[in-house]
Amino acid sequence: MMKLGLAYFSGLDQVKVDLQKQMGLEYVISGAAQMDPAYATQSYENLSMLKKAYADQGLKLSIIEGPTALDKVKLGLPGADEELEVFKELLRNCAKLDIRTICYNWMPVLGWFRTRTDIPTRGGATVTGFVQEDMKGVEDTWAGKVSQETLWRTLESFLKEVMPLCEELGVNLALHPDDPPVPELRGIGRILTSAAAFDRVFSLYDSPVNGMTFCQGCFSTMGEDIPAAIQHFGGQKKIFFVHFRDVAGDKYNFHETFHDDGKTDMYKAMCTYYDVGFDGIARPDHVPTMKGENAAMPSYGVQGQLYAVGYIKGLMETVEKSRA
Repeated sequence: MMKLGLAYFSGLDQVKVDLQKQMGLEYVISGAAQMDPAYATQSYENLSMLKKAYADQGLKLSIIEGPTALDKVKLGLPGADEELEVFKELLRNCAKLDIRTICYNWMPVLGWFRTRTDIPTRGGATVTGFVQEDMKGVEDTWAGKVSQETLWRTLESFLKEVMPLCEELGVNLALHPDDPPVPELRGIGRILTSAAAFDRVFSLYDSPVNGMTFCQGCFSTMGEDIPAAIQHFGGQKKIFFVHFRDVAGDKYNFHETFHDDGKTDMYKAMCTYYDVGFDGIARPDHVPTMKGENAAMPSYGVQGQLYAVGYIKGLMETVEKSRA
């Protein structure tokens, strides 16, 4: 049975924690928040404090999303070896604390990127979006031109370096697709822009711990058939973590939507997760900012997440009862 959790990227938010418990959700996805400046984020001491903070609330820290910095590794720059050692320390300490999944990406410098954060949608709510036309005249980043070939090379090297340790520790690496999945952004190539790209990733290093974060919004903007992609990767047991969300538009012009207002057949998607036996954790992502909320963190308003959780739980119960 699929599990459902919420993400925290700025440490424990007591109001959100209280709401999560009221909704009956047990699982927490967290960034590697620094709990005490005396300890590095990847240290056992810091991660132990982070896990305990949620455990004291009756919640289980299960996934680290957005781990330690890897830009030098991704770009092949001096200092990459030092970043790798920090990442390996994170892996070892997560294993000690029974945190078994790390969600990471291969988007150096920019990460997930939007050109607009206040697009009006249903009922006056606002959402984030990407419009390729907005990028005209925008300069390259400090990294300059970075080819897709460079990123494939550094990703392969990374996998060969860390996967044996992940296998030894029993820690899953869940690679997130590029968002937006365009070929290039401000001079930096993007490589994880199709289902075929993930087939290539899994061929670079064949391992049961080399998997993916299946972000529905990203695969939707790619133009992939969502249920078919879930069947393809879920059938291989490569989906370790799910971002359950939707969009309108394509990779060059899209915006987020309410979960019931995008272009994906969400019921069919949910059915397919059950068909392939996915029993990992999903979370809502990139929700609208609703009335009464400020847009300090566009896409991560609490009210939008409450709406999303209700919708997702409804889908889950419907599918489960139809198969009882």
